[in-house]
Amino acid sequence: MAANALGRHLALAGFMGAGKTTLGERVAQRLRRPFIDLDREIERRTGSTVADLFARGESAFRAVEEEVAADVLAAAEPAVVALGGGAVLSEATRRRLRERAFTVLLEIEPDVAWQRVRDAGRPLAQREEAFRALLDERQPVYDAAAQGRARDLDGIVLAAAGVHVQIGALDLLAELVPGAAPVEIVADANVAGIHGVTAQLALGDRDVATHEVPPGEAAKAIAVLERLWRALRIGRDGTILALGGGCTTDLAGFAAATYMRGVAWVAVPTTLVGQVDAAIGGKTAVDLPGGKNLVGAFHWPTRVVIDAGVLETLPAAERANGMAEVVKTGLLAGEPFWELPEHELVRRCAAYKAAVCLADPHDRGPRTVLNLGHTFAHALEAAAGYELPHGRAVALGLVAALRLSGNDEALAVVSRELAPEPVRVDRDAAWAALARDKKARGRSPRLVLLERSGEPRFGVEVPVAEVRAALDDLIVD
Repeated sequence: MAANALGRHLALAGFMGAGKTTLGERVAQRLRRPFIDLDREIERRTGSTVADLFARGESAFRAVEEEVAADVLAAAEPAVVALGGGAVLSEATRRRLRERAFTVLLEIEPDVAWQRVRDAGRPLAQREEAFRALLDERQPVYDAAAQGRARDLDGIVLAAAGVHVQIGALDLLAELVPGAAPVEIVADANVAGIHGVTAQLALGDRDVATHEVPPGEAAKAIAVLERLWRALRIGRDGTILALGGGCTTDLAGFAAATYMRGVAWVAVPTTLVGQVDAAIGGKTAVDLPGGKNLVGAFHWPTRVVIDAGVLETLPAAERANGMAEVVKTGLLAGEPFWELPEHELVRRCAAYKAAVCLADPHDRGPRTVLNLGHTFAHALEAAAGYELPHGRAVALGLVAALRLSGNDEALAVVSRELAPEPVRVDRDAAWAALARDKKARGRSPRLVLLERSGEPRFGVEVPVAEVRAALDDLIVD
């Protein structure tokens, strides 16, 4: 069974009134996919309304529905498909959904569903008592077809990306980690001491080993990766569980991508940076002396388990690191995520990044917007020998990118929320690191700019002298 909608159709199932069409159109826009409403497609192909077709007999309508669903799901280009309320009653359609799609069940309270459709003239929504009985009758079929569940737009995106956000989720790892094969935990020493036992107890007999790695960027050294490779004992069917911050998930994810030519992995981020950014989207990497994340792979986790409750133990400095990514994400989305309560803040940021990554899983275009400010940030981190906190570097990188964008409003947000201060590093070393940025062509950097919040542009070529001046403004002698 598929773990996410990567490279597959995203099918929305559910009862009448669940919002499959309304939400489906919006999800398709966010994922940059075509949208197909199955009922509308049936009407287009037959030249008759669903009501008219239904009036000729439900069995005949279901046969047409099954045929059209088969054609839609056979298409090679992944789309968002809003299924009719009864489409999953067909065993053949359910089989095709398993083969070709990731199916998210839109859940809705019966009272709400009835209020939405009672006056819509739907053939199966004429009497409330029959309407409720039909929902009860279909519920087991919906449950069997569902690979994810959601109630709103962000919930659909998160389910499609295999991201589970819930306070207390750390205690539910036994049911959230897919499969039944052995699991080996990779955690930094600090996190292992705080949350390691909880994770081990939650996994039960599936937990067969725990490997501790250094905290922070030191975890992403080739020597650490080699030690981890040598220590792993799981087979091809096993799972690596990364428990910790972004550096831990980067390392463990890359180890999973390369060990035995690839094994499954689950990310359980315990920092704000990890929960809103680093653990989502399948980018994994380790560092080389010449630059950050220079050796890596795209290896999408089978599940990302985000428990905002674990942030209660997060040191203030780590929280500040994460807020830089929150501000960046909010500026990209054009919404003040940084003003939300912590759990909702995490959920909104995670959903934004998940949508961007699903739309461009291999970072060939639109996903580049997530690098807003990071070209400068990574250069500063490299020049500082990776001793500069990531959040401080990102805050400074945002300043440079927004100055080049001419976005004074966003600059004011960064100044107010992050209070960035210039850093003392070698200017030439920082510039050399920036010139080696993975997005550069030749020695000319390509930047993400944000003239207006919510409307990023990527791949923008800026005169080298202006880029160098923007970088120099972030550095004190």
